[in-house]
Amino acid sequence: MKNYTSLLLGILVALFLLGTSSLYIVDQRQQAILFQLGEVVDVKTSPGLYFKIPLAQNVRYFDSRILTMDTAEPERFITSEKKNVLVDLFVKWRIIDVKQYYVSVRGDEMLAQTRLAQTVNSSLRDEFGNRTVHDVVSGERDKIMEIMRQKADADARKIGVEVVDVRLKRVDLPQEVSESVYRRMEAERKRVANELRSTGSAESEKIRADADRQREVILAEAYRKAQEVKGEGDAKASAIYASAFQPNPEFYAFYRSLEAYKQSFRNKSDMMVLEPTSEFFKYLKNSGRNAK
Repeated sequence: MKNYTSLLLGILVALFLLGTSSLYIVDQRQQAILFQLGEVVDVKTSPGLYFKIPLAQNVRYFDSRILTMDTAEPERFITSEKKNVLVDLFVKWRIIDVKQYYVSVRGDEMLAQTRLAQTVNSSLRDEFGNRTVHDVVSGERDKIMEIMRQKADADARKIGVEVVDVRLKRVDLPQEVSESVYRRMEAERKRVANELRSTGSAESEKIRADADRQREVILAEAYRKAQEVKGEGDAKASAIYASAFQPNPEFYAFYRSLEAYKQSFRNKSDMMVLEPTSEFFKYLKNSGRNAK
């Protein structure tokens, strides 16, 4: 009885181990290749539970997510001006044909990245060699990245890989060149600043001169109008005086003489040298009587 129980338990354990070794799971983040005696017999790109022949078949998994290839050190390239620049970049890629990927690079991620790096570097040398420092830094940077992506993707598909994106993180000049370039840029900026200051000063003088001219014109026009108004006022005043004093001219003459006396004898220190018979004293000499 004991032997029968042990045999049954052994059979159950063997069946369990056989069942577990004949199943494999492909995650949604993975792709899988099924091998039989070292030969590829099936490719699984969809997630799920699959069967395999125990001992005769084995499974190898590959990441189907977008992967990143980042340069450890900036690469040196030469522009059309024969100037060295240091370029730091990264590449986003993923496996789209897992069987081709395995056949081409034996499924080795490092080999795939080496292939991508060679393609990108070769293309970058061509693109940078046809452009200036300004172009690669800012002028045509986006265009260069798109060209690089297309070229890298065309080559990467030969190994079952798709290049999603290529990005230039940084483009710098070597240290030995940076200082001289910065000094030249600083001198150029100073020259432009001085030109702008000179232009601004000239414009300022021009604006001031125009403002002064307009001021003189406005003052002259205002003075002319003021004199016109004053003349019109004097004329009306004279007309009013004439109309008021016309009925009695003698009273008008007497009134004007009193006004003259007020103005002449306003200050005690004033002195006048006149003949006593002067017409000016007509009403003073005849005060209290009719002046004839």
